[in-house]
Amino acid sequence: MTLNRRSLIALAAGAVVAPATRAADPYPSRSIRWIVAYPAAGGSDFLARQLAPQMGKQLGQTLVIDNRPGAAGIIGTEAASKQPGDGYTILTGDNGAMVFHTALYKKLPYDPKEFVPIGYMASFPLILVANPQSGLTSARQLLDEVKKNPGRYSYASPGAGSPHHLAMELLKERTGSFIVHVPYRGTAPAMQDVLSGQVPMMIVDTAAGLPQIRGGKVRALAVLSKHRIAQLPDVPTLAEIGADRGLKDYEAIAWQGLFAPKGTPPEIANRLSVEMRKAILTPDVKARLEDFGLEVAPTDGPALTAFIQKETTFWHKLIADRKLSLD
Repeated sequence: MTLNRRSLIALAAGAVVAPATRAADPYPSRSIRWIVAYPAAGGSDFLARQLAPQMGKQLGQTLVIDNRPGAAGIIGTEAASKQPGDGYTILTGDNGAMVFHTALYKKLPYDPKEFVPIGYMASFPLILVANPQSGLTSARQLLDEVKKNPGRYSYASPGAGSPHHLAMELLKERTGSFIVHVPYRGTAPAMQDVLSGQVPMMIVDTAAGLPQIRGGKVRALAVLSKHRIAQLPDVPTLAEIGADRGLKDYEAIAWQGLFAPKGTPPEIANRLSVEMRKAILTPDVKARLEDFGLEVAPTDGPALTAFIQKETTFWHKLIADRKLSLD
């Protein structure tokens, strides 16, 4: 009787302990979904797909890319916001989703402040380009032309509210120029009309622009970063050539950060941050990203938070001053 009683107690104890042991399985114990709020084969998708295998190798689990394009990143970002904060969903967030949209829209289906920042990943430098037959041969000439002829020139963008659009709005605000905005649904159709001469110029990111520049199909007039970029060492920055025209400190980029839904435990967020930075700086991964046109500069979550606060202050003022709205 005593032996049976002890056996029953032991079995009961095991029944209680087993679930607790399973709940305490080390993270991650299954695959992780990585939501990209843009189509496959684009720049954001490329970055995620280059990092996912390396991060998966380091974490010991598969990272599955889930493309949720639409509404300038809003659809995918909203989908991520509704997932549990358990570390098994992560999101690529950018200027639009995490900074611009809160000023451009009166109401969003998500709150950027509720996401847990994992870390800054990389940026796509922006380039001012023109059709070779447009007659625009340099950035200095372009600045003179648009200043003397307000409304005569137009520019294409991948869409209203994109980093490319707001970069040109910043140029117009700083120089007191008026250039007509022609928004498209994506970079490809915008670039097509620049190539055909329907629109004389646009601001394009390195991922989409470098092949066209190297092929001589568009002319690179200026880089919008603070410094010249390695892929186009002979192309000046706007800050260089426009210091006497209000562009001394001009800078605009399209950046990418990694985020997790609210409630993600700090220890999991920290783990993801460490593995993300390690993956980005893996030599072969870093080389592929840079060859694609990305500038890698991985940071941790607190650094990304501070960066977003600075970006929000700057760009929200511009959006208000330019009276821009997408509602």
